[in-house]
Amino acid sequence: MAGGGGGGAAPAPKQDELQPHPVKDQLPNVSYCITSPPPWPEAILLGFQHYLVMLGTTVIIPTALVPQMGGGNDEKARVIQTVLFVAGINTLLQTFFGTRLPAVIGASYSFVIPTISIILAGRYSNEPDPHEKFLRIMRGTQGALIVASTLQIILGFSGLWRNVTRFLSPLSAVPLVALVGFGLYELGFPGVAKCVEIGLPQLILLVIISQYIPHAVHLGRHVFDRFAVLFSIPIVWLYAYLLTVGGAYRHSPPKTQFHCRTDRSGLISGAPWIRVPYPFQWGAPTFDAGEAFAMMAASFVALVESTGAFIAVSRYASATPVPPSVLSRGIGWQGIGILLDGLFGTGIGSSVSVENAGLLALTRVGSRRVVQISAGFMIFFSILGKFGAVFASIPAPIFAALYCLFFAYVGAVGLSFLQFCNLNSFRTKFILGFAVFMGLSVPQYFNEYTSVAGYGPVHTHARWFNDIINVIFSSKPFVAGLVAFFLDNTLHRHDSATRKDRGYHWWDKFRSFKTDTRSEEFYSLPFNLNKFFPSV
Repeated sequence: MAGGGGGGAAPAPKQDELQPHPVKDQLPNVSYCITSPPPWPEAILLGFQHYLVMLGTTVIIPTALVPQMGGGNDEKARVIQTVLFVAGINTLLQTFFGTRLPAVIGASYSFVIPTISIILAGRYSNEPDPHEKFLRIMRGTQGALIVASTLQIILGFSGLWRNVTRFLSPLSAVPLVALVGFGLYELGFPGVAKCVEIGLPQLILLVIISQYIPHAVHLGRHVFDRFAVLFSIPIVWLYAYLLTVGGAYRHSPPKTQFHCRTDRSGLISGAPWIRVPYPFQWGAPTFDAGEAFAMMAASFVALVESTGAFIAVSRYASATPVPPSVLSRGIGWQGIGILLDGLFGTGIGSSVSVENAGLLALTRVGSRRVVQISAGFMIFFSILGKFGAVFASIPAPIFAALYCLFFAYVGAVGLSFLQFCNLNSFRTKFILGFAVFMGLSVPQYFNEYTSVAGYGPVHTHARWFNDIINVIFSSKPFVAGLVAFFLDNTLHRHDSATRKDRGYHWWDKFRSFKTDTRSEEFYSLPFNLNKFFPSV
């Protein structure tokens, strides 16, 4: 950091130049924090941008699962509509009554393994009619989700999760939050490369528009960095459309056509004009104990990942660290969200959308109202099926290019909590390095084994037990968070020097809701509900 040129006559660095960067409770340079909404026209555009970004996962997961369940394009379009509709409701519940953070609650990859396990269950394999098979499997996933939601509801609202997160220090939060972002690397460039002539231009354009153009063009207002997604997607989408129409993929293999062409999703033809998703639309849920246990494991993994994502969102929204009681409340409402997933029949559970957390960083707008507007867009476009299907048919490599940036932002905010820790302590180095390494290494083994053998490394006769172990150890943030949390709370933590090393004292005043007045401003419930539901 010290100034001064080369040569012997360099002036001695001034004292303040050698000072390290100051530690900040709240992230500076955020244009709009949680409680300060941007002007309405801008807020509506930013809300639409959040809606576009969350569409990726919302479309990709049902597109992968529904055909395996026996459903065609009609079923696929209806499932995507239902996922969108429930995501809108869950986002509103989370922003009004949960953590009150600007977090989008969308479909979660954590639940894919148990859902596939239900699809492959023996009792559905002898069903000849594909539509009937789809309905039966969907009811099976609904039953499992309804049971699994109780885990988060109980852990959240009983305050048990609050007691766990009280022991979270900045040091143990780093591997958890960092891998919530970085751990999704498989969804980044590998997705872009499925159709590199669309994905790569999107990635390059996004970086140029959001990072370089604002410095080259001085408008005095944040336009390019704030709306980079809205600028870049239409350009690349149009280019992909021209390639499709021009016949660039006429003789390509079907897989390439599926990823690259703009008319291959089958959603616009399959979607009804107007349809309101309703509970039990596929019939009455069916229950199976083993599948419910596997789904519970996924629910627990999603709970840990969401905790990391909530911490990332609170940072990018320029809020103070989330008090444990508020985290717990948010997890309880997320449990209600998974219950709604089960009642409506989305086929997949939900958790905090990591890509939308990254979008907060790109736009530097952490306003709660923007995310509530985006929830309005989700509900609106899920009911008007044909219009929603137009946006849902954006080719997947375009979304993968966005993920390269957004997941990176979330990983980086995880690393930023190191500012509270002593990086010159060997204890810190051991916990940080070992947790991150194991968090990448253990799931790598589980995923590699599964992709080769077709089943996980734990392969006993009890399928539910296999699913539980394989689900838990396939999640990178879960493994990293678990290792860091365990080591950080067992390795001579009572030492006063250790306490400082792990940064625990920085978060002391946020351990309880009442000790810092800013907690009230950011996290208190609306409509005077705090009187009835006090946060401790």
